[in-house]
Amino acid sequence: MPVARRIHALDALRRRARGGDIATMSLEEIRAARGPIVPDGVRGADLLQRLARTITGTPRPEVVTTEVTVPGAAGPLPARRHEPPSSAPGAPVLLHLHGGGWVVSGPLNYDWICAELAAELGAVVVSVDYRKAPEHPAPAAADDAIAVARWILTDGGGTELGAPGPVVVVVDSAGGNLAALAAIAVRDAGVSGLAAQLLIYPATDLTMTMPSATELTHEPVLHRADMEGFVGHYLADELAGDDPHVSPLYVDDLSGLAPACIQTAQFDPLRDEGAAYAQRLSAAGVTVRHTEYVDVPHGFVSLPGLAPSARQAVAELVQFTRPLINHT
Repeated sequence: MPVARRIHALDALRRRARGGDIATMSLEEIRAARGPIVPDGVRGADLLQRLARTITGTPRPEVVTTEVTVPGAAGPLPARRHEPPSSAPGAPVLLHLHGGGWVVSGPLNYDWICAELAAELGAVVVSVDYRKAPEHPAPAAADDAIAVARWILTDGGGTELGAPGPVVVVVDSAGGNLAALAAIAVRDAGVSGLAAQLLIYPATDLTMTMPSATELTHEPVLHRADMEGFVGHYLADELAGDDPHVSPLYVDDLSGLAPACIQTAQFDPLRDEGAAYAQRLSAAGVTVRHTEYVDVPHGFVSLPGLAPSARQAVAELVQFTRPLINHT
């Protein structure tokens, strides 16, 4: 069975279990969707968690994960710190910002990719649980991403990170949106030290008018209705979709930004806006590597048990990043 069809079957089960579109979910249901895929305390949780890990990946056992807090724009934010045994003072730091449409999910669902990157790059990975809509509409999440990035780059990450070396932002989907905005903000503030931005199927255009956004309306993981629900909660009628404070594709000047590795997926409604952002960065003189992965939908990198190309995508991120952090 092709990868996209396998993921489609899993997504259909997930949607039935969730029982409703994101636009019509209650706040209680939205908050429940921010936790792990299989929460503790449910019947058969241990077995279900083991089964889930066969799909979402098992974190590298040598990587130590701890809970920390980091300073956001409006106060402390919870985060998960992933440290490999090979790390040392001055090790690279990867700031991870999770996907979920600025509304759901959280760092717990990204332990696999964070541990992989930590182990392969000898880096400390900090996955931040930024403020989310609808309680905190735009630009709260972007403000948090910018605040954490500046804290790491200017203050050394405090005792939680300990005078880091090169800094990289690594993100997917809505997190890719936040990381792109953070990279622009630190450039504008004259803050140096950002070595790379790794943008996995990033949301760069919240107008949702790209061809793929209007053609790929019922692909697995991210439907058009999901996009409209997420953007509706996030913008909350306060900002327009083409506002450069929320859509990096509409920022006038993209020159002088950190090198970018941008990954898109063939069956992803965000595909064209990721490609368009890669083209705009390249035209502005930024070093860009753009890869479109075939036969996969949005979210495939988080599903290595169903999509073998997830591991290929992570390997590409490592290959792109390693020379940048070793010569910064």
